[in-house]
Amino acid sequence: MRRVLGSALPLALAAALLHGGAAQAATNDPLRDLQWGLDQVRAEQAWTATKGAGAVVAVVDTGVDFAHPDLKANLLQGATFTGCQGQSPCGNGDYRGPDGENNGDEHGTHVAGIVAAVTDNGIGVAGTAPDAKILPVKVLEDGSGSFEEIAAGIRWSADHGADVINLSLGALPGVQALTLTGLESSVTEAVAYANSRGVAVIAAAGNSATALCNTPAFEPGAVCVASTDRNEAKSWFSELPNKPDLKAVSAPGGAGLLFCEDDIVSTVPLGTGSAACGESDYDFYAGTSMATPHVAGVAALLFAQGRNLAEVEDVLLTTARQPLTDVTGVYSPVFGWGIVDAAAATATPVTTASAPTKGRGGKGGSKPRR
Repeated sequence: MRRVLGSALPLALAAALLHGGAAQAATNDPLRDLQWGLDQVRAEQAWTATKGAGAVVAVVDTGVDFAHPDLKANLLQGATFTGCQGQSPCGNGDYRGPDGENNGDEHGTHVAGIVAAVTDNGIGVAGTAPDAKILPVKVLEDGSGSFEEIAAGIRWSADHGADVINLSLGALPGVQALTLTGLESSVTEAVAYANSRGVAVIAAAGNSATALCNTPAFEPGAVCVASTDRNEAKSWFSELPNKPDLKAVSAPGGAGLLFCEDDIVSTVPLGTGSAACGESDYDFYAGTSMATPHVAGVAALLFAQGRNLAEVEDVLLTTARQPLTDVTGVYSPVFGWGIVDAAAATATPVTTASAPTKGRGGKGGSKPRR
């Protein structure tokens, strides 16, 4: 979700009056003070325990800009499943796809930066899990893709080292009926396959302000993520995070209204940032697509501590806090189990009897079963 904005200076001044100063960041990334989302999920407080080294997050989306200096060091070679002529996959996950063109495919680069932008490097933004690796998987072109391509991307990710799969995508409201009746099962089965490989699937609730998570977030085993604004209220556009298995949380996704600073700033392909928000290689987006990678990043921090899938999901849900009250262990239809809390999650004692994950970000090449 993107907006067309007016003059940046009065917007910045108005935002400062409305919201006060940002928390002082502990990194030297110039845009870090505008990343209120990292403060809301308490990411920096978790970094004393883990920054995600060894964990791999697959960004199954529109592809990523491999040339972006704030991402390059954390990118792995991925795969492309859309636009292939004949054999699939047919590329490495670059946002430009097989035709070599950018067809409005900035979205995945923005998502990737929220997960694991290179941090404390003197440029741009910080990532939620700054030492994790990103596995770019292109399944969308010009914002759309098929169930079969998305399912193929999920399965490929699970087989090629992902600990976490980020799905900042979704079908229209009502499509849940197709998966519930079995008329469409490819993505449902792919999510189950990923879970069977010990991989967390984190998916966007949707931006249509309805009462249920859209598919694939609605599918069994996926963690559905709704969006909050900087004041910890439900974003007006967000689906409510409701689904039968109650695997649902919230995270910062922005306001989607007037002010750039009320949305989520992250990386975009070089030169594609909006002039209205005053950046060339970064931009401010809003949506559950932006909330989801905050949760995927926290999941990567937990996998990096050596936890298995069951423990990662349990810790994510049980340490999430209801907005404003900070109450944990309570489910609500508006926020699910609440806003994820990286500091509380990573401080929870590790009970998994296994070594920290290596994924493709470590020395191993194949994905260990958990």
